[in-house]
Amino acid sequence: MVQISIIMGSESDRAISDRAVAVLEKTNYTYEVVVISAHRNPDDLEDYVKNCDALVYITIAGLSAALPGVVASKTKKPVIGVPVSAKLGGLDALLSVTQMPPGVPVAAVGVDNGANGAHLAIRILDLLNA
Repeated sequence: MVQISIIMGSESDRAISDRAVAVLEKTNYTYEVVVISAHRNPDDLEDYVKNCDALVYITIAGLSAALPGVVASKTKKPVIGVPVSAKLGGLDALLSVTQMPPGVPVAAVGVDNGANGAHLAIRILDLLNA
């Protein structure tokens, strides 16, 4: 069973994902990294979230940064959004990640801060295991 799923919207987000992986490598939590775009592969994303046994999602997205919100709309599990500084210094992505409608929460960490995304996922799982 994978406990943490890291979903990137595109391969160009790999450096941010690597920061999360570097933190997770120091724990006993299991994780996987996948690339699935909310825009280019919506059916694949829906299937993945529906069938994934992860307890927490870390979603990494820039530009429109729709990925975290789409994932949160398809699961009741915690979703952490990591905005990427693809344009406008990441402000556009940060706002997209944090401005979710009622009932579709996404926790947000700082722009390009994949490491803090992993630290937050660890804290969530530590609470479940307490």
